[in-house]
Amino acid sequence: MVLMILRVVISVILILAVSEVSRRSPRLGAFLLTLPLVSILAFGAAWFRDHDLKSLSSMARETLILVPLGLPFFIPLAFAERLGLGFWAAMAAGAMLAGVSIGCWILLSPRG
Repeated sequence: MVLMILRVVISVILILAVSEVSRRSPRLGAFLLTLPLVSILAFGAAWFRDHDLKSLSSMARETLILVPLGLPFFIPLAFAERLGLGFWAAMAAGAMLAGVSIGCWILLSPRG
């Protein structure tokens, strides 16, 4: 239970840090978002929990495929002003685009 609370606290700190930094410097905030901090923490936590390298390797391969498939999420946000979208509309459109690309992969990819 303590480990779970620690993970939540670390996640909240990371989110708040990126939010505060991006207010002053959007480029630095974007840089922090591109760092795989959540992945590093998740892989580390999974390793300490199970010590199962086979499972972690499989998760890393899946992540390697899914990260590019999630990138369409950013398209509506990046062009929201040009498209005349508000924040929530751009977020919803991005979630739908990412959901479609990831959903297609899940439905059409070979099971491994």
